[in-house]
Amino acid sequence: MSDHNLTVGLGERSYPIFIEDGIMENIGEDLAKRNIASRYVVLSDDYVAKLYGSTLMATLEHAGIKAEMLTFSRGEASKNLQVFADLSRKLAQLGLDRTSGLIALGGGVTGDLTGFIAATYMRGIPFVQIPTTLLSQVDSSVGGKTGVDIPEGKNLVGAFYQPKAVYIDTAVLTSLPAEEFLGGVAEVIKYGVIRDFEFYCFLEKNLDSILALHPAIIQEMIQTCCKIKAEVVAEDEREAGLRRILNFGHTIGHAVEAASDFSLIHGHAVAIGMVAALRLAVSSGLCKRKEAGRVATLIHTFGLPTEIPEGMDRERIKAYIKTDKKSVAGSVFYVLPTTIGKVIITNELTEEQIDAVLQR
Repeated sequence: MSDHNLTVGLGERSYPIFIEDGIMENIGEDLAKRNIASRYVVLSDDYVAKLYGSTLMATLEHAGIKAEMLTFSRGEASKNLQVFADLSRKLAQLGLDRTSGLIALGGGVTGDLTGFIAATYMRGIPFVQIPTTLLSQVDSSVGGKTGVDIPEGKNLVGAFYQPKAVYIDTAVLTSLPAEEFLGGVAEVIKYGVIRDFEFYCFLEKNLDSILALHPAIIQEMIQTCCKIKAEVVAEDEREAGLRRILNFGHTIGHAVEAASDFSLIHGHAVAIGMVAALRLAVSSGLCKRKEAGRVATLIHTFGLPTEIPEGMDRERIKAYIKTDKKSVAGSVFYVLPTTIGKVIITNELTEEQIDAVLQR
């Protein structure tokens, strides 16, 4: 493995993040050295399995690692308790025990689902992440948040459970549909707004190179996002304080995503949620209109949506906001920027302010 790696510092549960172009072909060799599990089952959706399944299985076989693959239908609709149960049963039928491990090959849905199965099967078996979307590479594959959706809301059933390693192959992004890539860009912008003004300026400066998938720029972008995420997770693994800043754009974003019946992809919903949070920050007097406008402009210039779809039921969105898993004693918290690079977490917003943003 190359020197392009980071560590999520969690004591005995620390793990490496490898970021490299073409790393997929070398994963077997590295896993064999780490001796994480006696055998593996790769979990992947049917779309990603066709793209990269044979490459991964070949590298595992070449390294002498026993592995099998299970697939499920692509999309957020598969991130539910029924698919969780079906896959768990198949693991039992294959005879997996506590020395076995899982490999998540795919985007955020696959990582969340695989991680939750790993956290609960036999009361916990090891797993590794091989994220294949920009969104999962910069966000969901790092930090140990796992879970599934239920009709009452997104990610309401899950666990904090860390992987043993994360392998990020930047080469796979060339096969990613443009819509999915842009969904990941929304999470990338989030990191600049919440934590790093210089990185935010980097995104403004290199917008065209990012959209053109310039290898060096993409690698630097992913590495910076993972570095920020690793620092935040190392300080607050279970979201008791600092880690909550990573939810910028997600309170309203998750609600919009759920109200769309998940027809709106996660990153697009987060983009809408970030713009809504920027407007709330301005209406609360926390952020200057010019600063907020600068971020909203960047989101729009990248080709991401900034408005809640017109026909969407606003009352349904409000209902989902109230069941947000980050709420405490019925109080909903929002991450609002005070300037680019700094945010605060507050529950001191009026219903009128929320309505004004939703009805806009």
